[in-house]
Formats: sequence, C-alpha cells, structure tokens
Amino acid sequence: MGRFADNYDACMRPLEQRIFAARRQALIPRATGDVLEIGGGTGANLPFYQHVRSLTFTDPDPAMLRIAETKPHPPALSVTFLTAAAEALPFSDHSFDTVVVTLALCSVADPPRALAEIRRVLRPGGLLLALEHVRPPGLLGYVADVLTPLQRRLAAGCHLNRLTHQAIRAAGFTIVHQRLSILDIVAEVQAIKPLSGGHG
Repeated sequence: MGRFADNYDACMRPLEQRIFAARRQALIPRATGDVLEIGGGTGANLPFYQHVRSLTFTDPDPAMLRIAETKPHPPALSVTFLTAAAEALPFSDHSFDTVVVTLALCSVADPPRALAEIRRVLRPGGLLLALEHVRPPGLLGYVADVLTPLQRRLAAGCHLNRLTHQAIRAAGFTIVHQRLSILDIVAEVQAIKPLSGGHG
C-alpha cells in the first residue's frame, strides 16, 4: 500500500485540477460539529473544513495517513488521525454530527456494511456528505464494467461501476441534495440520517 500512497497525489493531480477540487471546495464546508472523515486518503479535503468543532480523519492505509498528516488545514481545527476501516469503525453509536466520504466508497470491501457503520456513528439528523464516481448509464456503464477488474488491481480495489448514490438511499438515508455531472459519472450527495425509525 505504501507505494500506492506515495504515487496517489501525482496520479490524481489532473483529475483534481479539472474535476474534484472545485467540488470538494463546495461540499466540505457544509460539514459542521463533530466530523468523521472516512477513507480520507492523503488529505485532499483538509483545507476546506470551516465550521467544524473537531475532525476525526480515518483511512485503512497508514501510509496514506502519514501523508495526510503533512497536509495543510485550518490552524484552529483539531484533527485526530486514525487507522480504521469503513466497515468496522471504532466509535460509539451517535458520535458524530457529520460524516464525510470522498472517492472512498468505490474501494471499500463491503459498501452496505460501510454505510451501515456510517449510519450507526451518525447522530439522528446527522449529515452524510459524499463525493464519489459511479457507474454511468448506457454504453459507458458497460465500459466501466469491463474496466473494473483491471482498475481494482491497479488502484487498491477501486470499482468503476458501483452505484454508490443509490446505495446511500438503500442504506436508509434521506437524500436532500444529489447532483450528477461529467456524463453522470461524478455524484455529489448530501444525505440525512432520519431522526427516528429504522436501524442504527
């Protein structure tokens, strides 16, 4: 994993400049209160946090965390860096006001379990902010299906063909805003954990 982490920023730089940085800048400031970032990678979101009481930043790869710890973030922001998998979060129920996940649900081993864990650790009425690439409709979707086995080997388990925006709704969240762009490949989702009812 260390080599993947060392090369990640350089490989992602063109996509960040053209696509993702502007979307992060619009999405991440919506996080408030006690915030958990899941699969935070090398810390691309860190500069954009604003109205946050605390940030717990997790990733399953210690090499990613070591790089993230060097990235700039608002000086008043208290950040705790922690190695953790999305499918087994080491936090009590209802611990966070906001959960942030960007370009990470494509690579978790068990997306339904990860989303169930996100719901568990969110407080009732808490906010999930997600920025993910998803399987596009039509012919491009079949292309994504064909390329996914290779992508998984090259990019630490990344799937090009997951319908993450639909999985968030299926996990029991209420979608309050969703935007698809770039041929419906990039999904920006803001979702709420219901105040009552259901699991978690």
